[in-house]
This record gives sequence, C-alpha cells and structure tokens, in this order.
Amino acid sequence: MPAEHQFKHWMRSLVILFVVLFLYIIVADRHAPFTTEGRVQGYVVQVAPEVSGKVMSVAVDNNQKVKKGDLLFGIDDRKYQIALEQAQLALQSAYEKEATLYSQREAALANITRAKATYDNAHREYQRLATLSKQKVISQSNLDAALAKKQVSLATLKAEQQALNVIDAQLGKTKGQSTPVRIAKNGIEKAQLDLMNTQVIAPSDGVVTNLQLDVGAMANANMPLLTFVPTTSMWVAADFREKSVAKVTSDYHALVAFDAEPGKVYDFVIASRDYGVAAAQQLPNGALTKVETNNRWVRDAQRTRINLTSDEMLPPSLFVGSRASIVLYPQQSTFWTLMANIQIQLASWLHVIY
Repeated sequence: MPAEHQFKHWMRSLVILFVVLFLYIIVADRHAPFTTEGRVQGYVVQVAPEVSGKVMSVAVDNNQKVKKGDLLFGIDDRKYQIALEQAQLALQSAYEKEATLYSQREAALANITRAKATYDNAHREYQRLATLSKQKVISQSNLDAALAKKQVSLATLKAEQQALNVIDAQLGKTKGQSTPVRIAKNGIEKAQLDLMNTQVIAPSDGVVTNLQLDVGAMANANMPLLTFVPTTSMWVAADFREKSVAKVTSDYHALVAFDAEPGKVYDFVIASRDYGVAAAQQLPNGALTKVETNNRWVRDAQRTRINLTSDEMLPPSLFVGSRASIVLYPQQSTFWTLMANIQIQLASWLHVIY
C-alpha cells in the first residue's frame, strides 16, 4: 500500500475513532456521569470546655487518634472541689433546717389543738349566754363580750392553720423533699457536673488535629480549644454538571477512586442531593437584585452536589478534603455498569502517575 493511501487510512481511522469517542462522551455524560471534583467530607467538632480554668494537662498529641471517652485535656479542678464541699455543707445545713421545720410543724399542730380547744370553749360559752340573753337573765354587754372572745379565738385558730400550711409547703410531701434540701441537692449536682467537666473527653472516635493547646493556657467556658474530626462520620461529596445528573435516581450507584489510594476502587451509594447552591441564595437585606454579567458565548456549566456514603470503613490514609474521582451508573444496566467500571479503573490507575 502506498504511503499516501496508508496515511489517509490512518487519518480516516483516527477521525472515526474521534467521532465515536465524542459521541460516547456525550451519551455517557447522561447515563454514567463522571467527575474528578470529589472530596472526602466530615464533621469538624470544635471541642470547648464547659467550665473555666487553667489547663493543667494535655493528654493528646497533634493528629492523634482517640476513642470515645478518652481524655483530651484537664482543667485545674481545685475551686470546683471546694464548690462541691460547699454544696455538701449546704445540703447538711438544709437537712438541719428541714428538721427545724418538722419541729415547727409539731409546735404548729399543738398550737392548732390549743386554739381549737379555746375556740370550742368560747363557742359553747357564747351559745349558753345567748340562751340566757333571750330569757333576759344576763345583760347585753356580757353577750357581746362572749361573742368577741369567740371571734378572737376563731381568728387565732385560722392563723395557726395558715402557719401550718406555710410549713407544709416548705417541707414537701415526704422527708428530704423540703425546698431548702432540694435546692441544696441541685447545688451538689451542679458542683459534681462542673467537677466532672474539668476532664474534657473525646465525644466519639476521631482524630485531634491542628493542636495549639499546651499546659498553662486559660480555658474559658464554651470557647473552643481543640479541633476534633470524628472518623465515624465521613462521606464523599461529588460535584457534577447539572445536566449530567438530571436523570440520576435512587437506583444509581457510585464507584469512587481516591487520589490517595491509586489502583483501588470503592463502592458507594447515593445518600442525598443538594437542592441549591450559594450563587442563587438571596438575602433579605433590603438591597436590589444583583444581576450577573457574562459576555462569554458559552458560559460555565452549573454544578450540583451529590453526597455519597458507604458501609465500608474508609481507608486510614484519607482525611477531610481528600480528592476523589467518581462515576455514577444505573445498576440495572449491564452495559453502563461495565463502562463505568472501565472508566473508574482507568482513572484509578492514572492516579499512580499524578
């Protein structure tokens, strides 16, 4: 074959191959979308103490992995121990006050009994004198004096009953439920909680990173001192062109290749899809609408975020922000499943080079 014909043959083959690849990319972008804009996401917890004081010990190093409940750092607990002792003394004093209240209650009951007896006697005396007054045996002044004595004794009885009600309200229904005792018990619980919070522990399994804390630093309540990344709550966020994922449903699965793990592919499922981007967010600030100006003939495609999760534990080499390549595919389609596997395997092996 002459060289000219051979050249034309190769050029024709290359053009056909280019057209086929171009058409495949257009079709595959709608059925098995691929992106290199993927990152490992994770919750970042700012660990803040619940009490204030000087940091006396730091039990972790930078980028150290910890288990849930492991000690992170300790705060000087001397003033909180004193506060607990004061709360215990306050409880003891409250019990003594409660005992005094019970004694006062017994005295109030005795006063009520005495006042009731006085009232009953005055009431009977008044009734007798009222009968004699009708018979014109005694004067009206004697009857009036008896009535006054009856009314005074009744008022005294009611006052003693009210005094008993006041004591009962403070005592509560049972022993140990008086108002002073309950207040003191709450004080002890708070003092114990404050003392326990001087030991700051890991909220879950994770990694302490960007450690900038040392002994002697002042810790203020609710002010973050440590950056903590839970390892049990990491996922992959992938940004696709919006037209690429227009047909993506819950039947789609994902294959992920991490830059840090070249040659390996991991199975993921679609957990959710974001329904908005920051560029379209409007703020009720009283300002006029800001109109975007774009003089390009072909503007950049809008991207939307797909969140992926996996039942498998992510490799320990990954961290929040690790890059990844992702391909989505319909699980019920054998052809697109095969093509997705080929694409992601090629991308994974290319990570060996770059």
